[in-house]
Amino acid sequence: MANGSIRCLLAVVAHPDDETFGCGGLLAKCAAEEVRVVLICATRGEAGKISDPSLATPENLAQVREGELRAACDILGVQELHILRYRDSGMEGAPENGHPEALCRADNDEVVREIVGIIRRNRPQVMLTFDPNGGYGHPDHIAIHDAAREAFHAAGDPDRYPGPLDDSQEPYRPHKLYYFVFPRSAVRAFREAAREAGLESGMGDIDPESMGVSDHEVTTLVDVGRYMDKSAEAARCHRTQIRGDPFGWMPESLRARLLSTEHLVRAEPPFNHGEPVEKDIFAGI
Repeated sequence: MANGSIRCLLAVVAHPDDETFGCGGLLAKCAAEEVRVVLICATRGEAGKISDPSLATPENLAQVREGELRAACDILGVQELHILRYRDSGMEGAPENGHPEALCRADNDEVVREIVGIIRRNRPQVMLTFDPNGGYGHPDHIAIHDAAREAFHAAGDPDRYPGPLDDSQEPYRPHKLYYFVFPRSAVRAFREAAREAGLESGMGDIDPESMGVSDHEVTTLVDVGRYMDKSAEAARCHRTQIRGDPFGWMPESLRARLLSTEHLVRAEPPFNHGEPVEKDIFAGI
């Protein structure tokens, strides 16, 4: 169990592979620097695609994707993984949105309660999750953002979920909350490179105006260049979702640009845009 003398990062995501493609470099960097890295994944990715029918079936996809997640976490250095009981809702408008166990239909208070318990037990100084639009509007990303943000505040409130809660400790609020984001300049560069590589479907047709955030919203730039290979290795674990090397088609210059820096928005405490851009998520703690 973490205590106040141990640096701890809690990342909260919706699906297996969000941890790698959203913030894998940062998780690997923190783990290498002896930060205790805890991950919450709300679903097992039941509504994901299957890149190769020899890898999984619709009936066992959740089990296979859980295995992929655990393998990626081992590579990134995640020390504690919590997989919640919700079901992947699929993309906006998909039939899976209506499943009674879908994350996007879950009682937000129940999701918050589960995250609060994990916060109070682990006492992370820093929390990390999606931005309010979930990166690109995915309903599960938005749902887990809402729950994680509320849990960040509720965990320190003695009037929220009082008494024993899964053997949790006393109320505790983390010091900082960050969103991992994609700056729109990078999204545009990614789209153009994908088009040049002939990857129009799924990559070349990305709309940079609906994905990511404007560049001026980014408050924090973390150099994770030393951990690019770790991120790529973890990405290859998610074989059901990505065929082959997910970054192999990129020109080396673009690969370095996109993967060597993690772009974040500091939500709590609110960032004053007169401040210099942050380089360290644990600065000031």
